[in-house]
Amino acid sequence: MLAALSKKFEKEGFGVVKTKNGEEALAHALKDRPDLILLDLIMPKMDGMTVMNKLRQDEWGKTVPIIILTNLNMDDKIMRGVSKDEPAYYLMKAEVKLEDIVAKVREVLKI
Repeated sequence: MLAALSKKFEKEGFGVVKTKNGEEALAHALKDRPDLILLDLIMPKMDGMTVMNKLRQDEWGKTVPIIILTNLNMDDKIMRGVSKDEPAYYLMKAEVKLEDIVAKVREVLKI
Protein backbone atom coordinates (compact mmCIF):
# COMPACT_ATOMS: atom_id res chain seq x y z
CA MET A 1 0.00 0.00 0.00
CA LEU A 2 2.84 2.40 0.86
CA ALA A 3 4.48 1.90 -2.55
CA ALA A 4 1.19 2.30 -4.42
CA LEU A 5 0.23 5.44 -2.49
CA SER A 6 3.68 6.98 -2.92
CA LYS A 7 3.66 6.34 -6.66
CA LYS A 8 0.13 7.73 -7.06
CA PHE A 9 0.81 10.90 -5.05
CA GLU A 10 4.12 11.53 -6.82
CA LYS A 11 2.36 11.10 -10.18
CA GLU A 12 -0.24 13.65 -9.01
CA GLY A 13 2.57 16.14 -8.23
CA PHE A 14 2.71 15.80 -4.45
CA GLY A 15 5.94 15.63 -2.47
CA VAL A 16 6.07 12.38 -0.52
CA VAL A 17 8.04 11.32 2.55
CA LYS A 18 7.81 7.61 3.35
CA THR A 19 8.65 6.09 6.70
CA LYS A 20 8.98 2.48 7.82
CA ASN A 21 7.63 2.73 11.36
CA GLY A 22 5.85 4.98 13.83
CA GLU A 23 8.98 6.35 15.49
CA GLU A 24 10.40 7.36 12.12
CA ALA A 25 7.06 8.87 11.10
CA LEU A 26 6.89 11.01 14.23
CA ALA A 27 10.49 12.22 13.89
CA HIS A 28 10.05 13.14 10.22
CA ALA A 29 6.73 14.87 10.83
CA LEU A 30 8.09 17.04 13.65
CA LYS A 31 11.23 17.88 11.68
CA ASP A 32 9.77 18.39 8.19
CA ARG A 33 6.30 19.67 9.15
CA PRO A 34 4.34 18.38 6.16
CA ASP A 35 1.06 19.96 5.07
CA LEU A 36 -0.79 16.70 5.74
CA ILE A 37 -0.05 13.25 7.17
CA LEU A 38 -1.41 9.93 5.94
CA LEU A 39 -1.14 7.62 8.93
CA ASP A 40 -1.73 3.90 9.39
CA LEU A 41 -2.80 2.74 12.85
CA ILE A 42 -0.80 -0.48 12.74
CA MET A 43 2.93 0.21 12.42
CA PRO A 44 6.06 -1.25 13.97
CA LYS A 45 7.81 0.44 16.92
CA MET A 46 4.95 2.91 17.58
CA ASP A 47 1.30 2.58 16.55
CA GLY A 48 -0.50 5.31 14.66
CA MET A 49 -2.69 6.41 17.57
CA THR A 50 0.43 7.02 19.66
CA VAL A 51 2.04 8.93 16.80
CA MET A 52 -1.07 11.09 16.45
CA ASN A 53 -1.26 11.69 20.20
CA LYS A 54 2.39 12.76 20.33
CA LEU A 55 1.93 15.02 17.30
CA ARG A 56 -1.01 16.72 18.99
CA GLN A 57 1.24 17.59 21.96
CA ASP A 58 3.43 19.73 19.65
CA GLU A 59 2.30 23.29 18.82
CA TRP A 60 2.52 22.68 15.06
CA GLY A 61 1.22 19.14 15.38
CA LYS A 62 -1.98 20.30 17.09
CA THR A 63 -3.40 21.47 13.78
CA VAL A 64 -1.74 19.41 11.04
CA PRO A 65 -4.42 17.47 9.15
CA ILE A 66 -4.10 13.72 9.59
CA ILE A 67 -5.85 11.15 7.44
CA ILE A 68 -5.89 7.74 9.05
CA LEU A 69 -5.69 4.85 6.60
CA THR A 70 -6.26 1.48 8.18
CA ASN A 71 -7.99 -1.85 7.91
CA LEU A 72 -9.09 -1.68 11.55
CA ASN A 73 -12.77 -1.18 12.22
CA MET A 74 -13.67 1.93 14.13
CA ASP A 75 -14.45 0.74 17.62
CA ASP A 76 -15.26 3.04 20.53
CA LYS A 77 -11.64 3.24 21.70
CA ILE A 78 -10.33 4.25 18.28
CA MET A 79 -13.22 6.66 17.74
CA ARG A 80 -12.53 8.40 21.07
CA GLY A 81 -8.86 8.74 20.11
CA VAL A 82 -9.66 10.16 16.72
CA SER A 83 -12.27 12.54 18.14
CA LYS A 84 -9.89 13.73 20.86
CA ASP A 85 -7.08 14.42 18.39
CA GLU A 86 -9.01 16.26 15.67
CA PRO A 87 -8.67 17.41 12.99
CA ALA A 88 -8.39 13.87 11.68
CA TYR A 89 -10.08 11.88 8.97
CA TYR A 90 -10.55 8.13 8.85
CA LEU A 91 -10.55 5.98 5.70
CA MET A 92 -10.79 2.20 5.54
CA LYS A 93 -8.11 0.96 3.12
CA ALA A 94 -10.30 -1.89 1.93
CA GLU A 95 -13.14 0.51 1.07
CA VAL A 96 -11.31 3.25 -0.85
CA LYS A 97 -9.45 3.50 -4.13
CA LEU A 98 -6.20 5.41 -4.53
CA GLU A 99 -8.15 8.10 -6.38
CA ASP A 100 -10.46 8.48 -3.37
CA ILE A 101 -7.48 9.05 -1.08
CA VAL A 102 -6.02 11.66 -3.45
CA ALA A 103 -9.42 13.36 -3.61
CA LYS A 104 -9.66 13.47 0.20
CA VAL A 105 -6.14 14.96 0.43
CA ARG A 106 -7.05 17.62 -2.14
CA GLU A 107 -10.27 18.37 -0.23
CA VAL A 108 -8.46 18.70 3.09
CA LEU A 109 -5.69 20.86 1.60
CA LYS A 110 -8.24 22.83 -0.44
CA ILE A 111 -6.36 22.34 -3.71
